[in-house]
Formats: sequence, C-alpha cells, structure tokens
Amino acid sequence: MHTALVMLGGLALLAVCLACGHLSGHFAAAALIFIPLWLAVAGLNLWIGVSRAGYTLREELPIFLLVFTMPSVIAVLVWWRSN
Repeated sequence: MHTALVMLGGLALLAVCLACGHLSGHFAAAALIFIPLWLAVAGLNLWIGVSRAGYTLREELPIFLLVFTMPSVIAVLVWWRSN
C-alpha cells in the first residue's frame, strides 16, 4: 500500500510540475525537470526504508526502481509527445 501511495505522490508532483510548466510556457521542460526532483524523493524513500524501516538495500532496491520508474516513464512520454 505504501508503494502505491508513493507512486501516487509522484504523479501528483508530476502534475504540479506540468501545471507550472504550462503557466510559464515551458511545458516540455517541466516534464524533464520532474525527473531529478522525483529521483531525490524516491531516493529519500529508499533511505528511509533502509535506515528506519529495517529493510535491507537488497529488499528495498526493486521497490525504489518501481517507484522511480513509473512516474518517470510518464514524464518522458509527456515530454516526447509535446515535442
């Protein structure tokens, strides 16, 4: 359940980035700006899972890849379609 909520948070962050990009006239760039922001947030989630929740890096890494990849792929598709 936590993984789904984190991915929904990623989609919400993507929506905020795209809205800001739409308002500023840089819609495509906003989709690409989202990716390093989301990498930092997903990395923080990984760190919390390993340091505080007691998971090993080996257990948490596939979750990190899923959490990071799904919203990032959508961002790349938005960027690709807008160019």
